[in-house]
Amino acid sequence: MIQLRNVEKTIKSPAGTVWLLRRINVDIKEGEFVTIMGPSGAGKTTLLSIVGMLDDGWAGEYVFAEQLVHKLDRKRRAELNRRFVGFVFQSYHLLDNLTVQENIDVPLSYRDIPRAQRASMVADILDRFQIVGKKDLYPNQLSGGQQQLVGVARAVAGNPKLILADEPTGNLHSGQAKEIMELFKKLNQQGTTIIQVTHSEANAAFGNRIIQLKDGWIVEDSAVVPGTSATA
Repeated sequence: MIQLRNVEKTIKSPAGTVWLLRRINVDIKEGEFVTIMGPSGAGKTTLLSIVGMLDDGWAGEYVFAEQLVHKLDRKRRAELNRRFVGFVFQSYHLLDNLTVQENIDVPLSYRDIPRAQRASMVADILDRFQIVGKKDLYPNQLSGGQQQLVGVARAVAGNPKLILADEPTGNLHSGQAKEIMELFKKLNQQGTTIIQVTHSEANAAFGNRIIQLKDGWIVEDSAVVPGTSATA
């Protein structure tokens, strides 16, 4: 599903060129649940942004669902993103002036989907996530856990092939975090490919593979052994 070959990213600083990613070579198969770990500044979020086609300032080759992403212009990359990718952010990124129902509809509105069909899809998601009773509430009327649940619901509303989650439980207490991770696990078991960035060993244990980054380099790529925790 995903092939990265010699992907690199640099930025300019007063001190010169700073490498954010170096020679990233990764294959991720459809249906995997992959965790990206490493210390702050290792390049985790940068890598996630490239995979999600939110960042085009990089070098190397990237194949996504047989599409040569590195040869596509920004518009075509954005189209791929909208069709296949759902994002879950640590800070929720819900729109404060929209209700829960309207927030979930936002990514669907970017697609060529008739309004009636979109309304049906949103209704299905509200029921699936058991948040029908909160559909007319605004984000500031929800708890942190509820906001993140809405964020996940929005991410999966369009049935994406890939979910990218950047520290998805960082602002939640342990009970809420476990609920979100169990939801990711269920989505993965239903066929959705998931890539998460986390510092949490407990969250990493929900996946089946861990990629460790350090100073922009992949230093380890290993399978998760059931019943064990990851090492941050």
